[in-house]
Amino acid sequence: MKNHRIILSLFKYVFVISLAVVIVMSAAGRRTYIGPVLITMFTSLALYFMSHSKLKSFAFTVWVFAFVAVSMVYPVAFMTWNGFDLGVLITPLIQIIMFGMGTTLCLTDFGRVLKMPWPVFIGMALQFTVMPLVGYALAKGFGFEDEVAAGLVLIGSCPGGVASNLMTYLAGGNVALSVTMTSCSTLMSPVMTPFLMKSLAGKMIKVNFLSMMFSIINMIIFPIVAGLVANRILYSKHKEFRSSRILILIGMVCVSLAILLIRWDNNVLFVISGASLAKDGLIVGLMLIGIVAFAKLLVSVWLKGPENWMNNVLPIVSMVGICFIIAIITARSAEDLKHIVGWLILAAILHNTIGYILGYWGARAARLSETDCRTVAIEVGLQNGGMASGLAMNVLNNAKTALIPAIFGPWMNISGSVLASWWRRKPVKQTNKVHH
Repeated sequence: MKNHRIILSLFKYVFVISLAVVIVMSAAGRRTYIGPVLITMFTSLALYFMSHSKLKSFAFTVWVFAFVAVSMVYPVAFMTWNGFDLGVLITPLIQIIMFGMGTTLCLTDFGRVLKMPWPVFIGMALQFTVMPLVGYALAKGFGFEDEVAAGLVLIGSCPGGVASNLMTYLAGGNVALSVTMTSCSTLMSPVMTPFLMKSLAGKMIKVNFLSMMFSIINMIIFPIVAGLVANRILYSKHKEFRSSRILILIGMVCVSLAILLIRWDNNVLFVISGASLAKDGLIVGLMLIGIVAFAKLLVSVWLKGPENWMNNVLPIVSMVGICFIIAIITARSAEDLKHIVGWLILAAILHNTIGYILGYWGARAARLSETDCRTVAIEVGLQNGGMASGLAMNVLNNAKTALIPAIFGPWMNISGSVLASWWRRKPVKQTNKVHH
């Protein structure tokens, strides 16, 4: 306990000293040398939050700021490593994150649509109208150049973010509804996201409907389906999934299929009207299923370890992946970001906040319960920033379009945590009933 307090004090003092130096250097006009101090400030604050029992939930957001600071000060560090373009890592990192999301889902999450059709319908309607239209209005209102403006529409046209389920839980909302909405909006995204982008941002930037649809299937749907399979392997009560032979068979089959796809001469699964469906999402999904099967064999069957080991591993992998994605995107637009960063942050804050407000009051207008209204508000306000970043970089091929999603992601974690904490202190009275 004493050592823990010493470590906490050390991180705190480093942060305070760094903050003081930043303030003094800014006042003295020595901003040229402020970068390394900013990096030290955010890193020490992140480490302090990680070590603090009550603040550790905010550590991820501070780590994002630390990575952004590094990528702004030393952009070359996130451009290439020994001639390897780090931008190539964006898609596989997103696929791994989406696989992690899939492992938290099961088929019953989709079946709940039949049990609560009205709240899900209202949530979907608000999800795919409020955020894209507000994004379009803000893009026009701020007068951003077309590439940046398209980023606002893009983040609004994406499905609900993975963080919404956690924020709903912290807020005391309807977690089942949140998970179902996230699942359904993600499944609808291969059609809805390209349609909304084509309709609202088609004049800002070139949008190919089929290319974007296939990219979403490859980057999001394949890994999520693979995650659903992995969920079955990890948490099924059937004794077959605790059998060494079955787990070895699953692992060998999936890894072998992935290797066959890698060795297959074609780089894509098929081509329609010039748009191609890449095979890498299927390869990553199969490989990860195989890894999960072998990992369960080792950890749960042979070593008799904990059943929930995946729940501890994937959040860390996801956080590191998101930090790297944001840093890679920031590095490619570091100069542009320095000139418009203030307006971009304001636009992201307004977009997110208006999403919460219209999501909540739209649900109220549809006569949903208070608990469901809060859930819908969080689901509408929080977007899948990783997906938007991946589409901007790999489909629209524009780092400027990825700027807003890169800013929106960290901010929504801050605002979502604050909103969830506020609602948790104002629990819904048990007398409230659902009106639908």
